[in-house]
Amino acid sequence: MDSGISCAGQQRPSGADGASGVLTIDLSALRRNYRSLSQRIAPSRAAAVVKADAYGLGAERVSRTLYDEGCRDFFVAQFIEADALRPALPRDAQVYVLNGLQPGAEIACAKSGIVPVLNSLDQLTRWQTAARAMQRTLPAVLQFDTGMSRLGFPPQERASLAAVLEDAAEIEILFVMSHLACADETQSQQNDDQRGEMTRIAKEFRGLDVCLANSGGIFLDDAFHGVLARPGLALYGGQPTTGARQPIDPVVRLDVAVIQTRTVPPGTRIGYGGAQIAEDEMHLATIAAGYADGLPRSLSQRGAVYYKGIRLPIVGRVSMDSIIIDVTALPDGALQLGTLVEVLGPNQSLEDVARDAGTISYEILTRLGHRYHRQYC
Repeated sequence: MDSGISCAGQQRPSGADGASGVLTIDLSALRRNYRSLSQRIAPSRAAAVVKADAYGLGAERVSRTLYDEGCRDFFVAQFIEADALRPALPRDAQVYVLNGLQPGAEIACAKSGIVPVLNSLDQLTRWQTAARAMQRTLPAVLQFDTGMSRLGFPPQERASLAAVLEDAAEIEILFVMSHLACADETQSQQNDDQRGEMTRIAKEFRGLDVCLANSGGIFLDDAFHGVLARPGLALYGGQPTTGARQPIDPVVRLDVAVIQTRTVPPGTRIGYGGAQIAEDEMHLATIAAGYADGLPRSLSQRGAVYYKGIRLPIVGRVSMDSIIIDVTALPDGALQLGTLVEVLGPNQSLEDVARDAGTISYEILTRLGHRYHRQYC
């Protein structure tokens, strides 16, 4: 498997800045993914979901890179994220808050030129009150619950919403949206059910464009694309669908440094709780990352790292700041203090680590910590 990390040759030794790991973020791959997704949905537009600090990769740096690639629509989850990101982007970029606004944030949001995604009549009324207080028209997006039961106007509120909008001339609705619950499962009936419900909503609120597809939705039928799609994971190199690999380039590589090596005789207990006991003589190495750095404890005795293409299993329990690996397969002396081993890269994808951890690639990506040296290229 090709890592897609074209700047791996720029990898620097750990330790120069006190870090014991290197997280490489390939902005060229990010650009390629955005171009590829945009071309797939054309003439629809592609936005960028940059919530949770752009899935942990740095919202400002990622957003500016995507802006240069032509992206003009950026989605975050919370107003605090939008408020931090807004000054980093030119004024023709639009920043949206998916969760809408908490009470009291309306005036600050309006003054910053940020667009809330309104999910309830309460949020709509508060936004309307802010518009009247400021004596200006304010933009907004309406989100509808089409079967996920998470966010958005439920079906029983649509008639009341339509009535409120008739008396809300000071609110400019940019488009309507919803979120697909099963887009990663391309054969799921729920995808068609939600699309059908969104079609009914579009008829009820005529004249408004539709935004529906997330990363997985982009790889469904064109009918899901609407005027604007909202890729997130796919931008950052994660596979957005199960069962079939999509043409997405990996964006991140993670290498972690060795702290210490040792040889232990048979019968030696390894790690917290003596969770593993050496059956034979073993060569072990301890590396400088753990669950505080985003490598889940559930990788204990299941996951692995790589060195020069050789799989090195995790032994014992993953600790907060360190992990023990079995390096018996390597020649004596192959690993020294400061040697970097691959956690994510050409031999191990986000999906591989997520599988071993019993979780999803979103969680692995967004939890990668800030104790690594980060290099963008």
